[in-house]
Amino acid sequence: MSLKEATWEHHKNAERQAFVKRMFKGDMSEKDYATYLYNQHTAYNILEQMAIVSGLLADMPEIRRAPSIHEDYLELWDDHENPPPLANVTKEYMDHIMKIGMDPHKLMAHLYVRHMGDLSGGQMIAKRVPGSGKYYQFEGDADEIKEKIRSKIDDSMADEAKVCFEFATRLFQELEEICARV
Repeated sequence: MSLKEATWEHHKNAERQAFVKRMFKGDMSEKDYATYLYNQHTAYNILEQMAIVSGLLADMPEIRRAPSIHEDYLELWDDHENPPPLANVTKEYMDHIMKIGMDPHKLMAHLYVRHMGDLSGGQMIAKRVPGSGKYYQFEGDADEIKEKIRSKIDDSMADEAKVCFEFATRLFQELEEICARV
């Protein structure tokens, strides 16, 4: 069974979340999307920093998303205070990445889940969310970038990829709760 097949149900569960459905429909306020970006930046920044230290991005620096996510956030957020951080899931994700940080195999599972998603479904989301969507704009050919990522993954990464999908699912659930209250 391939990594994609082994993680399919976790992937679909993340996509079924109300927050994701609103993004795909284009039913996203600037404030809600900026809150998402703020929390995504935190997750991507730590993941990508650990991946750089582990040498995983040496031959594919173009997959880095944290700077673009931050630019999108700054474009949309005009409040003097930062949006509400998702203390539970964001902090737990950061702790998890720090814990596995010196294991390039596990880090690559997270890069696969997040960055392949950005290169695929993210392209549809980019057309429907507020702002310029730099988060989803990659330098270089998307198919070539996907191949670089695929060349670094294997089926044994399924358990860690599922962990990443579980964190993403929880993030979407917490975002929907916070955005519903604001």
